[in-house]
Amino acid sequence: MGATLSLGALLAAQLSGSSAWSGMAATMSTLGAALVAVPLSRLAQARGRRRSLAAGSLIAGSGAVLAITAVAVDAFPLLLLALMLLGAGSATNLQARFAATDLASVRFRARDLSIVVWSTTVGAVLGPNLFGPGETVGAALGLPPLTGAFAFSLLATVGAAVVYSAGLRPDPLLTALAARPSNPAGERRIGGLAIIRSNPPARFAVGVIALSHATMVALMSMAPVHLRDHGATLTLVGLTISLHVAGMYALSPVFGALADRLGRMPVILTGQALLLAALTLFWLNGDSPVAMTAGLILLGLGWSASVVAGSALIAEAVEVHDRAPLQGFSDLSMNAAGALGGAVAGPILSAAGYSGLGLVTMLLVAVIVVWSSLRLAAAKRAG
Repeated sequence: MGATLSLGALLAAQLSGSSAWSGMAATMSTLGAALVAVPLSRLAQARGRRRSLAAGSLIAGSGAVLAITAVAVDAFPLLLLALMLLGAGSATNLQARFAATDLASVRFRARDLSIVVWSTTVGAVLGPNLFGPGETVGAALGLPPLTGAFAFSLLATVGAAVVYSAGLRPDPLLTALAARPSNPAGERRIGGLAIIRSNPPARFAVGVIALSHATMVALMSMAPVHLRDHGATLTLVGLTISLHVAGMYALSPVFGALADRLGRMPVILTGQALLLAALTLFWLNGDSPVAMTAGLILLGLGWSASVVAGSALIAEAVEVHDRAPLQGFSDLSMNAAGALGGAVAGPILSAAGYSGLGLVTMLLVAVIVVWSSLRLAAAKRAG
């Protein structure tokens, strides 16, 4: 995904004839991830994680094939559809973290989830480095320019589907479902929306993940533009974004272990504190490349702590028979919030600059902090 999304932005500008359309690559991918999140969770509930995750990977693989075809026939709408299908890969990766919790003990649930999140670091580092080798492979295969990396995407997604199908045995969700008695039919929830309406902890966890993700996307998506406008070189921009991505994923096992040891709420509050620290840097000194770099690292760390602890909270907010619907709705909300955050960040940046964007998102995080503090206080009183 790291390689193909960047190439998608270049190809969107190329096939549309305007760089104004380059942002559609991320938009369509996010939209695709949001659209398949709930269907994949329903498939997991009915047929197990193994088939759900393998299906999501194969959908993403079909998007890679369609992207190559779109460039070959010079069809911009077809490229947008391909990028949407590739978004299924992101949805699959998100749901894979929950597969680690189905059979995990409460003592190590956040740690197990965080290890799956951490593995994203490998792909995030390797992905952008596939541009050169992709072009070499693409030329050897006779593919259109800038599409060689999609061949790697196809290989990776098909490989993932094979690993899920062959290696995810016994199926964790089906095993967990078989080990526990189902609720009476009258108490069963049909969908994630019905669950969060009646389950305050689930509603809180979904809200924290969605709002934290929206905050991260809003600031991260505008960072390259802001840095370039203030004279940063492409090398510095790339390094800054790489450090941000490292902050998002590299320390996730640390936050997972802390969430198991200290509890979910303290780690969520720690994540929000890190987000506030990042936003304060942006607000006070958003024109400084050094402050930008430090802020983006803190932004990634705050996102990581909030999402890891929030995801663990989702996994234990409901019984196993309601877990997949809630997780699918959470991923839908997360992607939708990210798309909204990215959409509104541009106009805010134009009107108020990066400092103004930091101030606006600071207010959003303040709401989460107050909400989290109230829940933590209520939990202590109840305990």
